Amino acid sequence: MDYTNCSMKNAFLLEMQERGYLNQCTDLDKLDNICNNQSIKAYIGFDCTASSLHVGSLLQIMVLKLMQKHGHQPIILLGGGTTLIGDPSGKDSTRKILNQKEIKNNIKNIKKVFTKILNMSKNKTKPIFVNNYDWLTKLNYIEFLRDVGKHFTINKMLTFDSVKLRLERKQSLSYMEFNYMILQAFDFYQLFKKNKCILQIGGSDQWGNIVSGVELIRRMLKKESYGLTTPLITLASGAKMGKTEKGAVWLNKNLFSSYDYWQYWRNTDDRDVKNFLNFFTEIKSDKVNELIKKEKDINKLKILLANETTKILHGETAAKKAEKTAKETFGTGGFGLNLPEIKIKKNDLIQGIKILDLLVLNKFMSSKSEIRRAIKSNALKINNEILTNENKILKQEDFANDKILKISFGKKKHYLIKII
Repeated sequence: MDYTNCSMKNAFLLEMQERGYLNQCTDLDKLDNICNNQSIKAYIGFDCTASSLHVGSLLQIMVLKLMQKHGHQPIILLGGGTTLIGDPSGKDSTRKILNQKEIKNNIKNIKKVFTKILNMSKNKTKPIFVNNYDWLTKLNYIEFLRDVGKHFTINKMLTFDSVKLRLERKQSLSYMEFNYMILQAFDFYQLFKKNKCILQIGGSDQWGNIVSGVELIRRMLKKESYGLTTPLITLASGAKMGKTEKGAVWLNKNLFSSYDYWQYWRNTDDRDVKNFLNFFTEIKSDKVNELIKKEKDINKLKILLANETTKILHGETAAKKAEKTAKETFGTGGFGLNLPEIKIKKNDLIQGIKILDLLVLNKFMSSKSEIRRAIKSNALKINNEILTNENKILKQEDFANDKILKISFGKKKHYLIKII
């Protein structure tokens, strides 16, 4: 929905609009008036299906950060209960069902990202963490059907994209998943009643679920609440946000290094740079427009983007190290000492290690055939020298005095091999 001509007054909503965060709202005029007169609580829910969120969740986290900036308090719902069910939105098939122990461990690790990105020091805006396992697992099924289920019609539920698209593609949708939207609506009801949370925010694929929550609150409590969605990000290239040759761009450092994270943003498509500076940095929108107009070298803007995004997640020191490493590696062909590492034991070099085995074992490439193709096309280098022998065996003498060598694939993929 286009809100460019809307006469908003509230600074939080205005900045959401300027940055491109604002997609749909159930009643923007009323929400604008409320936000202009008081601090509010709003929540975003996050699935706990993995031990880390990936970069696809970053836009939502940046919205929470923006809320804090403007004096509002975010509620982070970690779906320990709904993850047991699985959200069908945007999915082609039923997800793997996790047990409670796996979900608890995922929640513990996911929380680390929020404590890095969000401000945890101010009581009025400090995020509130909730887990819907606490109330969903205590529901009495018959009472829930009588009190909550009666407000939902199958007719309307079948019109929601999360259900309709699966059925149109003739892909199975379990009764378990079909209940997801009712549980999400009940989450909003619970947070409205217990935490005075008046706003739910989510991606545009959550619109139907969010509206259901707003309607449930109206019917059960006779009160007004609001829903707001952010746009789903589509890259100019047509590729999916957050996918690389190494897989997902995870936000936890143990799964995706700060250097790799920096490189991900440095390699942004030229056409996406302006949007990403607005979406994923704290540079003001008017300043972004000024930079785009003035700076003729798009690569400088990409480095700025990489530095700012990495600083937000991993800190300024990590961002500077990543930039320095990239300059040393790409600018001079030297050894950037903060590159990702492959470690090998000194004793293993006595007999020697086959280069094919080493690279596949450490997931530098997915298969030996892929490595062979890279060698044949002169794309693989050791210490900046083209590797031509696919049967190469690494030995002690291949390493420099500091027990390090660099292996490179093309211009963008570099690792250090270290003796330990």
